[in-house]
Amino acid sequence: MPTWNSRGLRGSTLEELINRTNEKYMMGNLALIQKVPTPITPINIDKTTRHITLAYFDQKSTVDYIGAVQGVPVCFDAKECHTDTFPLQNIHEHQVEFMGRFEKQGGISFFLIYFTARDEFYYLRYNKFLEFYQRKLAGGRKSFRYEELETDYFFLQGREVLVPYLDKLALDLQCR
Repeated sequence: MPTWNSRGLRGSTLEELINRTNEKYMMGNLALIQKVPTPITPINIDKTTRHITLAYFDQKSTVDYIGAVQGVPVCFDAKECHTDTFPLQNIHEHQVEFMGRFEKQGGISFFLIYFTARDEFYYLRYNKFLEFYQRKLAGGRKSFRYEELETDYFFLQGREVLVPYLDKLALDLQCR
């Protein structure tokens, strides 16, 4: 069983930005998106702070977020990338399968990737991701590069809405 104890804060800044964005979207009646909790079983709990210091995952998680945008079901996963090369090993097969099934049910699946060194966000359409994933399965690159991405889907952090991904979702819907 996988355990965690040292990587617990990885991606927490991105997650917080997305959570605050989703609150804004909810308050504006634009979307209702919820964080999907990863089920864990605690092993060690610090008795003074009541914080979990060691745990194992009960099951594989699917995606980070799920909900609806103006009646359209959506699910997405948030990832950080510190270089211009994103390793596909950061996306697990069970996530790919879940997102594929979600799409077959009429939903929209995507990844929000934060390129930290560039301070840029990217909306990775599920179909574009599949191109990279299938290339990997065929024995090709096990990653994709920043330069391979569709320029229309890059965006910067906003002021009112911190991770304004709805514009890119609208573009994704238009192109289907």
